[in-house]
Amino acid sequence: MAMTPNLRGALFMSLSMAGFTLNDSIVKLMTDDISVAQVMFLRGIIATVLIYIFAWRRGAIRPIRLLMDKWVALRVVGEVGGTLTFLTGLANVPIANAAAILQALPLAVTMGAALFLAEPVGWRRWLAILVGFSGVLLIIRPGMEGFSPYSLMIVGTVIFAAARDLATRKVDPAIPSLYLSTVTAGAVTVAGLLLIWPMGGWQPVDTAQLGLVAMAACLVLVGYQFIIMSMREGEISFVAPFRYTGFLWAVLMGYLMFGEVPDSFMIAGGAIVIGSGLFTLYRERVRSKQKPASRSAPRHSP
Repeated sequence: MAMTPNLRGALFMSLSMAGFTLNDSIVKLMTDDISVAQVMFLRGIIATVLIYIFAWRRGAIRPIRLLMDKWVALRVVGEVGGTLTFLTGLANVPIANAAAILQALPLAVTMGAALFLAEPVGWRRWLAILVGFSGVLLIIRPGMEGFSPYSLMIVGTVIFAAARDLATRKVDPAIPSLYLSTVTAGAVTVAGLLLIWPMGGWQPVDTAQLGLVAMAACLVLVGYQFIIMSMREGEISFVAPFRYTGFLWAVLMGYLMFGEVPDSFMIAGGAIVIGSGLFTLYRERVRSKQKPASRSAPRHSP
């Protein structure tokens, strides 16, 4: 039986999250021997070359002057900051904890859109945002035994990534997504190069490690490609919730590769964050259905 576009989109989204999570697992494994900055640089070289070739073949390369746009610059800063904070945190906390905190990103984007882009957000979604961030606090447990300051690095990732996503909304639509990906991948690579010596210097890399770097870079591309395919295949409201399968992949990889067993705080906090995110997606779907009718009906809070 043929799959519907929505089911294909859901499958592609799940595969995308698997690609990203496997990449994260490989990076976490490598940071035992080499610094986060060196990983950023080595993985970035391969990823940038591959993305550039893909963008060139698709005719997505544009003049360098387009990079002077302030929204493009903010997107680059968000990508670099998000990569650095995430990889630093990931090297020092269980991968499932990092993934659970990262699930708060859609909530942060919704909040940022309301605060900085004047997008309407009703009281129900504001409540969901507050509940979701309470789940993040439950995961990181500030002031309690088991608290790791490196968890705050993942919170920083959420902030940087939200700024990146909000800036992306403001970037000129004439600038292709593949060109933006090429630019940001290159910027992350340069940032990694500049930080290698401040973060401990260059460490020798053997053939096996280079193989892991190449695998991680390819998995990043797999993740990006499948996430694009998922959005083009199915309805966003149906496909988007499958983004949260990344949390399940992270729990599985954490157990299989690092022997990490999630504790009750992480499971409860992750469930709260994901539940809040799903409710926010549901409310956005309800609002999108109400928009045509709102032109002839009184406005009311979503």
